[in-house]
Amino acid sequence: MIKLPRLQLPRPKLPGGAFVPPGFLARLQRLLRGWRWPQDFRLPSLPGGISLWITLLSLGFLLAALFGHGRAMLQLSLDPQGWLWLVLGVGISLLSLLANGLGLAVVLRWLDLRPRWLELTQLYLATNLRKYLPGGIWHLSARVQRLRTPEGVLQTPAPLGLALVGVLLDPLLAAVAALSLTTLARWQGGLALLGLLPLLLLWPRWLTPLLRRLELRQARRLQLDGELAAQGQDPLPPTLSRSLGGYPLLPLLVQLAFVLLRFAGFACCVLAFDLQASLSWPAWLAGFALAWTAGLLVPGAPGGLGVFEATLLLRLGSVIPEAPLLAIALSYRLVVTLADLLAAALVQLDGWIDQRVEA
Repeated sequence: MIKLPRLQLPRPKLPGGAFVPPGFLARLQRLLRGWRWPQDFRLPSLPGGISLWITLLSLGFLLAALFGHGRAMLQLSLDPQGWLWLVLGVGISLLSLLANGLGLAVVLRWLDLRPRWLELTQLYLATNLRKYLPGGIWHLSARVQRLRTPEGVLQTPAPLGLALVGVLLDPLLAAVAALSLTTLARWQGGLALLGLLPLLLLWPRWLTPLLRRLELRQARRLQLDGELAAQGQDPLPPTLSRSLGGYPLLPLLVQLAFVLLRFAGFACCVLAFDLQASLSWPAWLAGFALAWTAGLLVPGAPGGLGVFEATLLLRLGSVIPEAPLLAIALSYRLVVTLADLLAAALVQLDGWIDQRVEA
């Protein structure tokens, strides 16, 4: 038998040039393999929570951009046609709120609930302003409570678990629909692929555990976890079994229409400053969809304030001058806020007229 010569591999060296002792790597591997995190080990939490710091950082970035480009922004001006575009943006944003209210009704119907369509849309418009309150959860809290009341917006009151799921599934579908629109601007360094991945989360295999986690988390934020546990409800009620057996295609399409109407209001702001030629419309849509989703999903940011603007500047600031881009972001914030105020005022006016007629 022919014996092959034994290969002598070079011994690894440390950065200083010294050789690693024999068996050191094997002992280190055994040590790391047997090491476990202590069960009571927790990373120190930030004061006020991470959502507060994300909001503060976004607002700080926005203020810094305003300070750096304030003089250039003052040189921008709108002609009468530009003001008309902003007024049209308010109208389209108001229409998008109506679409989102109907989208919430479609989501609840998909969950085998029976909504009163007009009353539910009015509830959505009346509570939408509460998203600007600190914490960003009070509009959700008001909707959960109304879904559970006997004389509320449902023909039959929903249990707590089902009400939480319905209120949470609505913005989740809107975020997935918005991210899917980022694929319209080609590859974007892999961002288009990431925009399609959330569509897989809506398959029942992944949607059910995701909703369970979101429901329990939202119950703790709304301080309803004790009531949920006291009622002995399963995190996902049995009535969801039929709905979660299929893909929520119809609710997703309604939310897609809502996001497109939201972008139409943003496009009016772009046209107001005559910057539509600076970028293709699919690229504008992709940048808006990403920024809008970030403002929607970041917890604790009231109405996405600061997060939307900061994300838009980071995404499109490399291809568009920051001063006009910042002007577009701020004008869009003004447009949607006016639409929220107008929608809430119309609901109050409708209620006042009904009371006068009944009297």
